[in-house]
Amino acid sequence: MGGVGLAVAQRIAQPVDFGGVALTSAIDLRALNSVRLSADKSSISVGTGATWDYLYTVLDPLGLSVAGSRVAGVGVGGLSLGGGISYFGPREGWTCNQATSFQVVLADGSVVEANQRQNADLWWGLRGGSNNFGVVTRVTLRTFQQQDLLWSTLTLNPLTELDNQASVYGELMAAENYDENASFLTGWGFVAEQGLSVALNQLVYTRSFAGEAPAFYQPILDLPSISNAAASTVIANMSTLARNSVALQPPRANRYMTATMTFIPTEAMIRAAFDAFNASLSLVQNVPGLSWAVNMEPLPPQLYTRGGADKNALALTGRTKTLAVFLISPAWSNAANDEQIYNAARSLIADVEAKAKQLGVYDPYIYLNYAAPWQKVIQGYGKKNVNKLQALRKRVDPKRLFTRKVQGGFKIPA
Repeated sequence: MGGVGLAVAQRIAQPVDFGGVALTSAIDLRALNSVRLSADKSSISVGTGATWDYLYTVLDPLGLSVAGSRVAGVGVGGLSLGGGISYFGPREGWTCNQATSFQVVLADGSVVEANQRQNADLWWGLRGGSNNFGVVTRVTLRTFQQQDLLWSTLTLNPLTELDNQASVYGELMAAENYDENASFLTGWGFVAEQGLSVALNQLVYTRSFAGEAPAFYQPILDLPSISNAAASTVIANMSTLARNSVALQPPRANRYMTATMTFIPTEAMIRAAFDAFNASLSLVQNVPGLSWAVNMEPLPPQLYTRGGADKNALALTGRTKTLAVFLISPAWSNAANDEQIYNAARSLIADVEAKAKQLGVYDPYIYLNYAAPWQKVIQGYGKKNVNKLQALRKRVDPKRLFTRKVQGGFKIPA
């Protein structure tokens, strides 16, 4: 992929796994990084300061894996507490649903285990409830067999092909068509320095297959392209893919934010989301060093029902269709442009949300690990689950230490 393609890829194709940032801004857990595999290799106990890529280096040689972060350097704790999207999600479920047990330090200083047998309400609440109940020091995760290497590629498409793209994306994301071994994101990006807008797809497949590429992705690969998919194809283990994903992150010198919402990705909604993205360019195109990017990441029913949709706080019970997380993730150079970018992001999210409601495909779920500080994540879990989380907080943190004193994160409403 050429220099222009890489510049765009750095802003559109990257998985953004920021779980844990809010909590670790107050409490540094990096020293809690021990890893212990069970005797039967069915689970692995991990200190929450360990990173997912380190975990993969332990498991890859054993032909095992876990449904964790797609990017090296992300801590185990935060992603697990925020839900957790992984390459294995459609096959294995949310990252949080892989957590069979948590070790937690509560506000009164006691150390407890939370699992199906002990403190089951806390175990449920920590699966999506973030840093509202205590300091999680260890997570036990379910492992699974992963002898096959993963296949990954990037494709760039001209925006003149939007009609075909929307049709292909809508069909592939539909629940009845989705391949549980596929994990992909698609999006659009504008890079100011190149004056270029393109569509970009990151495609990953977690099982071996016959032929040059997985058949599921052929409709995307058949779209007119301005890149060479074969040149960007990698077949590797999770350790390697996680390290490779770091190269697709924005430069550390950049300023950065994310915001998100959720809809059912029908063809009409995908077109509407593009129209909103295209309209938003007028709000930001004069910003120096800007990369203005949005992604759609499908959440097929297999992802949110595996392990039990009622076994976490995310409140995705009752859904039968594929959902899509719509993510905006701009990067820019100067603090002077902060408010302009924040306001444009809020405007774009509001526009897409309004279009989704008009089309009858809006979903109130907000993925915590992508959310902006102004978004009401916990309220998106629904009144029933908010009430359960409030009751749990009253039991384990009656003085609301973690609500009032711990910086960052998304708090349970009063």
